[in-house]
Amino acid sequence: MTRRQAEPSAPQVLVIAGPTGIGKTALTRHIGSLLPIEVVNADSRQVYRRMDIGTAMPTPQDQTVCPHHLFAVREPDEPLTLAGFQALAVACIHGIMERRKVPVLAGGTPLYLRSVTENLRIPEVEPMPALRKELEAKLVRWGPTPLYDRLQSLDPDTARATDPSNGRRIIRALEIFVATGQSKVSLEGRRPPLWRLLQIGLTSPRSTLHARIDARVDAMMDSGLLTETDDLLAAGYDPDLPALSALGYRQLIKFRQGCGSLAEAVDAIKTSTHKYVRHQYTWFRRMEGIRWYDTSQVGLDCIARDICTDFAADRPSEKQGIA
Repeated sequence: MTRRQAEPSAPQVLVIAGPTGIGKTALTRHIGSLLPIEVVNADSRQVYRRMDIGTAMPTPQDQTVCPHHLFAVREPDEPLTLAGFQALAVACIHGIMERRKVPVLAGGTPLYLRSVTENLRIPEVEPMPALRKELEAKLVRWGPTPLYDRLQSLDPDTARATDPSNGRRIIRALEIFVATGQSKVSLEGRRPPLWRLLQIGLTSPRSTLHARIDARVDAMMDSGLLTETDDLLAAGYDPDLPALSALGYRQLIKFRQGCGSLAEAVDAIKTSTHKYVRHQYTWFRRMEGIRWYDTSQVGLDCIARDICTDFAADRPSEKQGIA
């Protein structure tokens, strides 16, 4: 079935997608010098406070270029559901438009991006604390496979659409089925888009991106990522919180728990981030209408100027191949 497009008179939203470490924040700085923009976060880890280094939070200098929204809006133990994020992001975008500024939805969490760009219908099912605690304990003890097997038996349609290694998503799917008796995928779906979108994707050859990631991890360590992790634990935050499963924190918590050396933990952060990039690209390929730029071939200043021209001309973007 063909998805309906927003009406031609609808205002336009700029979307910046791309993998971890590719330069999305730097691009918004360039665009902010050319267009009156406000940035809306679409990174599931940058919603948390106290995690600035490990999540590569935009710096105060970044945020002086233009207003930023939905960054550092939750404590690490305060969950933000996908439906909650979607509602906040849509409200932010409407507010930016009312101020006659250009909304820029930027981030590397594909589901956060899709929740807004595809106007996803998301099951509004409140978390079930007792069930979630039980399932999370099983996840820690046995890993995701037994939970995925249970999901397959209860809700095979959702299981087919779920990454077998993503324990958090499996738990959420089980929660929804137990609460509603319905398949998660049957409660989901796309709705007519709210706005016309100019979707920009940043990419580069994997070897180049991996080198950037490794250098960034080293810079994070030099900037105090281990101390930031220690501070979170000293503040009493449970190491098993979803927020602390973020790349960097998870590996350093294991180091503090006596698993391996610090050098091994840093190597694990780099390897896990490379793996996460592959996961990001898998989902980005399913997003329609993205124009991809190879940052090893085109400078961010040139990309920003292109965006300004295309934004004004309102040319439809065409999806191209990605690395």
